[in-house]
This record gives sequence, C-alpha cells and structure tokens, in this order.
Amino acid sequence: SVLDEYVPFLLMRALEPDEHEVYDLPQVTDEHGSVYEHCLRALRKACTTGEHGLPLIGTGDWNDGMNRVGVEGRGESVWLAWFLIATLRAFAVHSENRGDAEVAADFRARADAYVAAVETHGWDGEWYRRAYFDDGTPLGSSENLECRIDSIAQSWSVISGAGAPDRQARAMQSLREHLVDADTGVIMLLTPPFDRTEHDPGYIKGYLPGVRENGAQYTHAALWAVLATALRGETEHAFELFRMLNPLNHALTRDAADRYVVEPYVVAADVYTARGQLGRGGWTWYTGAASWMYRVGLEAILGFTRRGASLRFEPCVPEAWPAFSVDYRYGAAHYAITVETAGAAGRAESEVTLDGRVLDGAEIPLVDDGARHEVVVRAGRRAGV
Repeated sequence: SVLDEYVPFLLMRALEPDEHEVYDLPQVTDEHGSVYEHCLRALRKACTTGEHGLPLIGTGDWNDGMNRVGVEGRGESVWLAWFLIATLRAFAVHSENRGDAEVAADFRARADAYVAAVETHGWDGEWYRRAYFDDGTPLGSSENLECRIDSIAQSWSVISGAGAPDRQARAMQSLREHLVDADTGVIMLLTPPFDRTEHDPGYIKGYLPGVRENGAQYTHAALWAVLATALRGETEHAFELFRMLNPLNHALTRDAADRYVVEPYVVAADVYTARGQLGRGGWTWYTGAASWMYRVGLEAILGFTRRGASLRFEPCVPEAWPAFSVDYRYGAAHYAITVETAGAAGRAESEVTLDGRVLDGAEIPLVDDGARHEVVVRAGRRAGV
C-alpha cells in the first residue's frame, strides 16, 4: 500500500526564539522511512497539550488568521482537539490492520484524553468554545464581546463523532441560531466579528468586520456545517443549507446578481456580511471550498459512498425528492443508478437491484468489465444522531 512506500525526510532549521514562521527551501536528507513512519511522526508531533489538556494552537490551526491566540506557546485549540480525535482514531484502524496494536492503543488513548478535555473545558453552556488565549482567556465563549461563537467548533463535534450527543444537538442549534442568515443566504464563520477586542487574535482582525474569516461566510467552514447537519440525519435542513451555499442561488434575479457581484458559476471562498456589502461574494476560483462542495453534495446529500470495489447510497435528500439518478463510471464499466427515496422512512435497510437481480445487502459490487449495468436502489431509513 501507499503506507509502505519509502520516501526521504526533509530537514529545516528550527525557528529562532523571536521567529514565528520562516519561508525557506527544505533539504532532502539521506534518512528514509515508510509513509507510515512519516504519518506516525507527524501525529505524535501534533499531539501537544496545554493547561486544559487541549492541543496547543501555536500560531494558528485551520484558521491561520488566528496566529496570535497561542503565540507565546500556551494557547489551546478546541477545534484542533476535535480534528486530532478524528485523525487519531481513523489512523488507529490502519495501525491495527498492520498488526501494530501498541500504536493503535496509544492513539486511541490520546484521542480519549482529548475528548475528556473538550467536554470538561471546551463546553460553554450552549455551544463549544473555539480556543484559549495564552493567558487562559476563552475564545468563542458567551463571555466574549467579539467571536462569541465559532462555526467549526460546533460542526466538528459532529464530524469527529466525539461530541456528547446532547451537546452536539445543542451546539448545532446554536450554530443555526447565531450563524445562519437565511434571508441573505450566508452561513457565518463566527460572530460578532473582531474589531476592538483587547485580546489580539492575529491577522484575522486586520480584515474589516464581516470580510473573509472575520465574520463573513467562509465557504469551506460553511460546508462543514452542512456536512454535520447531514450526518445528524436532518435531511430538510441539510439540503436548505446546501442550497444557500450554491452560487447559482445568489444570482436568480438581477438584483441578487448585482448584490453578489462575482461569478455565480464558481464557488466563492467567502461571502461578505460587512455593512453595505452584505451578500457580496469575495474571492472566487481559488478556493478549496469547491472540492468540499462537490464532496458534501455527492457524499453527504446524495449519500454516495464508495469503499474499495463496492458502492452504497445513504441519501440525505428532501422528502419532496421521490428519486434521483447517478451515472457512474468504474473504469470502463458504466453504472446507471436510480435511487428511489420515497418511502425510505419505512425501510430499515436499502434494497438493491443490479441488472434485474435483487442483491443481499445494500452494497453494489463494482466490476470493471466494460459493460453497462442498471441499478435500482430503494433507499432505507438513514440513521441520525
């Protein structure tokens, strides 16, 4: 497998005490290791802990604009805890499959410790906090005047599968109440935006309030909110949020197109909530949010899930959709798939017919035989949280 490929390690000088980052060309060393060993080193390096048992945020996590939250080396990230929990548990499966039981047990124990830390120190009462500054002040808390709530600390409590079920539900409800503007069709990253706070979160504050990460819709994170909603089995709401993010729906009238300004046929990285610019699209074309929109639409909404040479559907589509179709090519083979969703609530399991033959189970076997195959999936009830 790719984990067994041997590749060299890279070498860079350590940062000086007064440096927070450096742009340089790394050296390729003579030391080699498997990709598996590279992964182990990276994960172990990432597993830091601060005063609250949460991973250190350093000079930024996913949100690199929060580059001063932990600049002194003590700030912690609640979101990064969720992310590491998901990553450690997923990689533990690979380790176990390789017979590396000791690593698997270690990674699961680290993940469990982060879960305990988040539930003890990350819960704010109505939602999960985002982080802690170096001095221990919480960020993304009801105590804050700015950035009282942050989207990704809520959505990843669901995506990681690690949040307490009752808190997941409350956190996602808070996300909807505070961060979703249905009238404008935006899902904000955080609110209120940074402006006059005494605690300097980093260069995110350099953006005007309501622009880019500073309180606008940051579409990458907004799609995680859709994914989390779908994972909870909230079909109607998940699709409504997905529709809000579809750029085409921001240009259905001339007035809407004039407000949105940018191209409605590509994904915008951000949509402004700034005064006088509400609903205006920001950076287009150059955004990883485009691939996330494709993945969330295909996997979370339509429920398309491929594992190896098998395919299954667990759709999260509105009740008004009686069916949908997917044309899928597997090598030279063509699978014409119809997914019937009407009556799904009454079926415990999906029922699959392949070329007129009823299959046992919900998996569609994929064969690269160059032929055309007709598939009918009568979707079963989707399990929510």
